[in-house]
Amino acid sequence: MHSSGGSKTRPQPPACGQTGFQASLSRLMNHTATPTRIAFCITELDPGGAEQTLVQLVKGLDRDQWEPRVYCLGPDAALAEPIREAGIPVTCFGARGILDAFVVFRLASELEKFQPAVLQTFLFHANVLGRLAARLARIPIVVSGIRVAEQRSRWPLRIDRWTNSLVNQNVAVSESVKRFSIETAGLDEGKLIVIPNGVDASRFETASPANLEELAIPSDAKKLLFVGRLEFQKAPELLLEAVTPLMQQDESIHLLLAGEGPMKRELTEQANAASLANRIHFLGRREDVPGLMKASTLLVSPARWEGMPNVLLEAMSAALPIVATDVEGVSELIQDGVSGWLSVPNSADELRTAIRKALESPNEWETLSLAAQTIAKNGLTYHAMTQRYAAVYRNLLQ
Repeated sequence: MHSSGGSKTRPQPPACGQTGFQASLSRLMNHTATPTRIAFCITELDPGGAEQTLVQLVKGLDRDQWEPRVYCLGPDAALAEPIREAGIPVTCFGARGILDAFVVFRLASELEKFQPAVLQTFLFHANVLGRLAARLARIPIVVSGIRVAEQRSRWPLRIDRWTNSLVNQNVAVSESVKRFSIETAGLDEGKLIVIPNGVDASRFETASPANLEELAIPSDAKKLLFVGRLEFQKAPELLLEAVTPLMQQDESIHLLLAGEGPMKRELTEQANAASLANRIHFLGRREDVPGLMKASTLLVSPARWEGMPNVLLEAMSAALPIVATDVEGVSELIQDGVSGWLSVPNSADELRTAIRKALESPNEWETLSLAAQTIAKNGLTYHAMTQRYAAVYRNLLQ
């Protein structure tokens, strides 16, 4: 187990016979300056949309009101560092999956020591194991984050439903994920609310374009950008199938794929088979995504299912024109022909048509991208997101 914390002094344990919840509620009612303890549990802290959301949420909470602490089921990873730098303790358990049952007891032990008033969980494994650990540690308020409309298997939905009696509030990331959770997963509508993702709009709006000379991409090339894990859900192989005929017809088109994942070898073979290896660029994991967006012509998101894609919020903030499949959360951000171009999911032909339409409409790029940027900047910020979560916690405590 790895544990590290900041320099902030931790409040004393509650008085004898008083639970963490009772102590926190007492502080709330008496308006004392002692912050309320709140724990966050997430499956892993590798860079990703849900993980970035957690980082910004815990960092954004008012430290005069809240004392956050983070528990990660998996190994110590990159996103633990910015949390620790903010003076927030992080404990990583090194578990490799939900079958590592011992992590439940280790998490329960840590929660029992900390005695938070609220436990907020993110992602499926942390949602399930966090609920069980909270019951063992007698943490009375549990909030679970539902980040995606899971369609790979029905088992996660069943397990989520079977353990949802241990949850006080489910937070869906979009209205479509909320509907999916009610209609398909069978969750209680009364426990579901929606809090959209947020974005640091200024980071993407003010970024300088990345230098793409190392990729031998001409400055006047049409650069299609994909950002995400190279896995089935994100459908990168569908994207390659869609753009191959376009690239064969127009030698100025280049495809940039930023991300790693299990499909990389398959995609490389697909690019070689189409004789396009010199114009399909596998960039791996990148730290300069804002710059890549500023240097690109279009962002293409071909996902089969989603929740509310952070990459769309980032592209909207960067004023990068967007082509996306109309999956969960997307139509809540992008209107076809108004702030981007939408395509039906799971169809290379339809995706190709949408990309072609976008490439043939350069006069519309600025209008549509600025409309999308306005949406991102007005209400979809990290600050607004954090305030909504804090309001949920306060309501549950009261």
